[in-house]
Amino acid sequence: MAHEPGPHTLDAEAVRTWSSLALAALGRAREDIDAINVYPVADADTGTNLYLTAESADRALAAAFGDGSADPAGVTDGTPAALAPAPTLSDAVRAYAHGALIGARGNSGTILAQLLRGVADVLGAEPAGRAPGPLLAQALTRAAEEAYQAVAHPVEGTMLTVAGAAARAGSAVGAVGAAAGSAAATASDVARAAYDGARAALAETPGQLAALGRAGVVDAGGCGLVAVLGALWQALSGQEPAAEPVRGRAVPVPQTPRPCAQEQDGPAYEVIYLLEAGEEAVGELRARLDGLGDSLVVVGGDGLWNVHVHVDDPGAAVEAGVVAGRPYRIRITHFGDERRRATAPPVQRAVVAVVQGEGLAGLCGEAGATAVPARPGEPPSVPELLDAIRRAHAREVVLLPGAAELRAAAAAAAEQARADGVRVAVIPTRSAVQGLAALAVHDPGASFDEDVVAMTAAAGATRYGELAVAERQSFTSAGICQAGDVLGLIDGDIAVIGPGLPETAEAVLARMLGSGGELVTLVLGPEVPDALAARLEEYVQHAHLAVDTVTYRGGRYSAPLLIGVE
Repeated sequence: MAHEPGPHTLDAEAVRTWSSLALAALGRAREDIDAINVYPVADADTGTNLYLTAESADRALAAAFGDGSADPAGVTDGTPAALAPAPTLSDAVRAYAHGALIGARGNSGTILAQLLRGVADVLGAEPAGRAPGPLLAQALTRAAEEAYQAVAHPVEGTMLTVAGAAARAGSAVGAVGAAAGSAAATASDVARAAYDGARAALAETPGQLAALGRAGVVDAGGCGLVAVLGALWQALSGQEPAAEPVRGRAVPVPQTPRPCAQEQDGPAYEVIYLLEAGEEAVGELRARLDGLGDSLVVVGGDGLWNVHVHVDDPGAAVEAGVVAGRPYRIRITHFGDERRRATAPPVQRAVVAVVQGEGLAGLCGEAGATAVPARPGEPPSVPELLDAIRRAHAREVVLLPGAAELRAAAAAAAEQARADGVRVAVIPTRSAVQGLAALAVHDPGASFDEDVVAMTAAAGATRYGELAVAERQSFTSAGICQAGDVLGLIDGDIAVIGPGLPETAEAVLARMLGSGGELVTLVLGPEVPDALAARLEEYVQHAHLAVDTVTYRGGRYSAPLLIGVE
């Protein structure tokens, strides 16, 4: 929920207002900032990455205020908002920084997350007796210092330069009041000085970085930071800047085509992941990744980190994370694909499908869908789904959540995408096989409503089964299972308990085909032998002569066996 701008002391409510205003400012400037993104890679996504990072931070902050629906992880402790204690300044800034950390996107978003962490390190301590103005100046200084330290090879003329200038300007205002023996500068005074200092530094960036000077643009990440600092001043003063805090084309942009992927120097892939690891392991990780590529930024602390790097070998970058700790929410982007998407006109319609399994993701890609990979126990968040909808670059999007527990997140992402002007329909698929059935009848040439109706009907007409292995003894709807038993689920309910995959799979198939069917789809997990598929195909052929069977490999992270009956 947006909060009305008004003068605030430096407290939790001020942080909440700052977040709302920053998100709105980045939303307005996103396309302009994308348009001037030339460094370190001209992939036209800096504005979008900053917006998605700020959105994740805003959702975490809203959750700290008791709005559980806004939790980026989709998890709350169940405490009613009316009974939860009001967050302190420390609670607010730490939640804000944590939300940015877990949702950081791209080089610019990762640096923004570390800037917010630096602010939280100072304001989160809430030292008694400190005047708010000097305290905010110290926070901005710490933010700039930590951001510089997080970047393996800092470059001037970038977002870092703007952050440093803002910190120096804010500190100068605080120091003047203290030296004169007069009242210390207010937090609003410091924020205004930092904002003005950032704007001045931004205007100088084309002369500091050759890539910006050649393109005739200011730094895109710095543009976003100016918007965030303008929102901070507005939250503390209640005064709206005389002009929009940032215009993307602050310097005229030459009307020349962007370099194509082949003309760009540097690594081909961007790798981002969250990492659970200790300080020492992260230090070793930095050294290893620094030898693999460039644009290395590692932010975070206290056991949780966000890692960003550009490399030619994304597998090696992920492997380095595995050596250091537990990487997750891994995102690998090929810059050539991003550039082509950025320069191509929007398509009329696209399909976005959540799938668990690399093989299934490949199948969806071959069918023309944008796949959102999921792992066991790690469903995609609302910001990740929204990012996938935006990456589809379409005026109309059909979203296939692929699991019942993702329907709420899918609906929330669709609602936010509609606010961007994208027409989105969510088809309530509860299994990957229902998504495959919907994709099979997808017709981009039909009207949007006709296509959605046909895809919804195909998904609804597909019964789905799944085989899983019991981890412990438990009471189920089919009886008591022991650890190691094979569980056969039909339409989400445990229907069969068996000693092995073949027997249980045949029992599940028999029950599913008992009510009829024309096509059986089998999706085999990574460790399931081809012999099981052959056995099941033979069973269907002999027991149900008119039924066809198709088999796919689900790949890594997929369930042992998925079954669809249409």
